[in-house]
Amino acid sequence: MPEVVGARAALAKSVLRPLWLDNPERPEPRPALTEVDDGLTVPLVVVGGGFTGLWAAVRAKEREPGRDVLLLEGDRIAEHATGRNGGFCEASLTHGEANGRQRWPGEYDELERLGLQNLDEIAATIERHGIDCGFDRSGTLAVATRPHEVAGLEPDVPGFLTAPEVRRVIDSPTYLAGRVSRDDCATLDPARLAWGLARVAEGLGVRIAERTPVQDVSTERGRVVVTTPHARVHAGQVVLATNVFRPLLRRLRLSIVPVYDYVLATEPLTAGQVEAVGWTDRVGVSDTGNQFHYYRLTPDDRILWGGYDAIYHYGRSVDAAHEDRTASFETLARHFAGTFPQLDGVRFTHRWAGAIDTCTRFCAFFGVTRGRRIAYATGFTGLGVGASRFGADVMLDLLEGADTERTRLRMVRTRPLPFPPEPLAWLGIQVTRWSLAREDATGRRNLWLRLLDRLGLGFDS
Repeated sequence: MPEVVGARAALAKSVLRPLWLDNPERPEPRPALTEVDDGLTVPLVVVGGGFTGLWAAVRAKEREPGRDVLLLEGDRIAEHATGRNGGFCEASLTHGEANGRQRWPGEYDELERLGLQNLDEIAATIERHGIDCGFDRSGTLAVATRPHEVAGLEPDVPGFLTAPEVRRVIDSPTYLAGRVSRDDCATLDPARLAWGLARVAEGLGVRIAERTPVQDVSTERGRVVVTTPHARVHAGQVVLATNVFRPLLRRLRLSIVPVYDYVLATEPLTAGQVEAVGWTDRVGVSDTGNQFHYYRLTPDDRILWGGYDAIYHYGRSVDAAHEDRTASFETLARHFAGTFPQLDGVRFTHRWAGAIDTCTRFCAFFGVTRGRRIAYATGFTGLGVGASRFGADVMLDLLEGADTERTRLRMVRTRPLPFPPEPLAWLGIQVTRWSLAREDATGRRNLWLRLLDRLGLGFDS
């Protein structure tokens, strides 16, 4: 099969390593907590050093500069989902307008306003602190690649691009229609943003301990005890920002499932290759299928190409062994070749995967427990680069017991339906993936998908 042979050749010299983390400027890990720290008392402990935890630490110090904050990361800053995504920083808090209007029709306009404000504030933080992360607010291009997808781009609404028009933005023979949105998305280097936020946090007085996994949180005498391998920390309040990893609160253990997303990055394109594609304004791209691709140019003119496959492993398994999946990488390489035949011969230098914290409503949910001592935000379902900052502010509001425009949202006050336990979760997800693929092929939702729609359940593909 020529397509398979071509895909294998394109991948032959790739390394299994996230592009963003393959960087000689990556900071050395900070020291872990040791026995010396046993019995440490801290007003606020943040568990997790991804975007959610980093924003929580920064925002806590910006709100209350005198409060001591300790951030505990089980591995290294940006090692997991934060440093493995495509670097799309979207304004949407609801995983798109359709999902938001369906679930919260009466407050969607407010959610959209808050999301755009949140993106503006991310941009302001990056500029104020000089975070060099390639932040580029060029927006996104949505493209239809099958005839039945064209209607979803609203041909009668201004801004719709016909096939010839969309191919003048980026040239692919697969494009049948498109729509550009300029203000609601930026692209960036997510690892550099995380490293920059860690620097900002420390500059504000936050202590960060890496390679310090939290094993348990419990309450004793009005405080939360955070247990790590070498120390027990006594916290006045705790922010849980562990996202895809096994929740430390039992109540959350059926609320999310980990789904593995796969990504490739090409070698840097020559000026002639960029010109052949016509990709001049660095807009990010996604197609409109259920099993969708997302892709973008990096600052050094590589094409980052990800998505399509979303793989769930039985038992909610999160394991590094799931990251090197040949079938997913070869599928992505074949799809890349079909999308940009003018780039025949371009090779991939990096391949990687990361686990997404998926919930049944497709976007983050929030809560507070133990007498306002522990707050959590999780279930970002692939949109955490931007929405994590909003989630951090929600958690801090909840810990304060504050009545804010965020805490009054029904989106914040409600939680999604949980996924079922095994083996029902695995069976349901496999049936859903098959059904979504069938809808992509035919344009029709089957009985199973219509049932999930009525129940308010979903699965990110």
